[in-house]
Amino acid sequence: MKKRVTGIGGLFFKTKDPKASKDWYKKHLGFNTDDYGCTFWWKDKEGNDCSTQWSPFKDDTKYFEPSKKEFMFNYRVENLKELIATLKEEGVTVVGEIEEYDYGKFGWILDNDGNKIELWEPVDKAFL
Repeated sequence: MKKRVTGIGGLFFKTKDPKASKDWYKKHLGFNTDDYGCTFWWKDKEGNDCSTQWSPFKDDTKYFEPSKKEFMFNYRVENLKELIATLKEEGVTVVGEIEEYDYGKFGWILDNDGNKIELWEPVDKAFL
């Protein structure tokens, strides 16, 4: 099997006012924010362009469910379909079905504490 997690794909958190959070981080920490938050660009050890997403969500979002937490991590992975199949075999709870977009494939699992985790097989060049 290939590597499982290859890096952090994103950090998502709930807030009462996502726009105010984006504005605060832009003003005070220099985040280059847009409608979705801020995309951080970096290169992997092979020199490929990669990204990590930072995104505030409205506090009533259902996107993190069934987790009750105020945050959700997104991890970059290789071969999402194979990984999800392996995790199912290992008894990990899989949430929903894999979704595919031009910028990558997404799947969701629950960790041992019931936290929802988003797994992302990225297509970073879709953002360039």
